[in-house]
This record gives sequence, structure tokens and C-alpha cells, in this order.
Amino acid sequence: VQLVESGGGLVQPGGSLRLSCAASGLTFSYSALGWFRQAPGKEREFVSGISWSGSETEYADSVKGRFSISRDNAKNTVYLQMNRLKPEDTAVYYCAAGGSYYKDSAARYAYWGQGTQVTVSS
Repeated sequence: VQLVESGGGLVQPGGSLRLSCAASGLTFSYSALGWFRQAPGKEREFVSGISWSGSETEYADSVKGRFSISRDNAKNTVYLQMNRLKPEDTAVYYCAAGGSYYKDSAARYAYWGQGTQVTVSS
């Protein structure tokens, strides 16, 4: 299984980014997925998750109303649209997959990408 994140970068506060995670080696259309992030000196934290069908989603309170998760099963890709970014959103963002679980426990995800850096700064 391989998960490859892209789309990170440097953005000013209030700006937007869209992260992508391309998956291979798993039955993508039957896999739930999640996004996590880890800032320097902090533990990895849950950001968002999406069920295999895309009909159910979860968000951390800190990103509700600003971030949106979606998936394209034809492209084996999950997205994280991030709007109204804040400096505290600065972190390495990781895509994760593993069965039907799409909520906040990192231990429930079997596969992880290498991460993409997001820096929010003026």
C-alpha cells in the first residue's frame, strides 16, 4: 500500500490550499481515509476522516467550517480543502488508510503517507 500526499506549501493567513492523497495497493473504493497533522513539538492529531462511500465525514473542532474532505474513487484520491488558514494550522499533514475506520484514533489506521508540509505565515 502506498499513500502519496501533495499540495502542501507556504500560504498567508486567510489563504487556501488543497491537499491530495493518491492511494495504490488497496481497494480504494472500500477504504475509509483520514487526514492527520503534526506540528513541531506536538503529538500527531486528527484533522478529518471520510467513509468509503464518502457519505460520512468527521472533523476536528479546530477545523470545522474551514476544512472540507472529499474523495474521488475513480482517481483513487482523497482531498483536503483548507480555507481560512491560520498560523496554528502549520504542520506536516499525513494521509492515512485502514479498513472502514475514519475517525480520530490514529492507532486504527494501518497505512500512512510520508506527509506534506503546510506552513501558514505572513
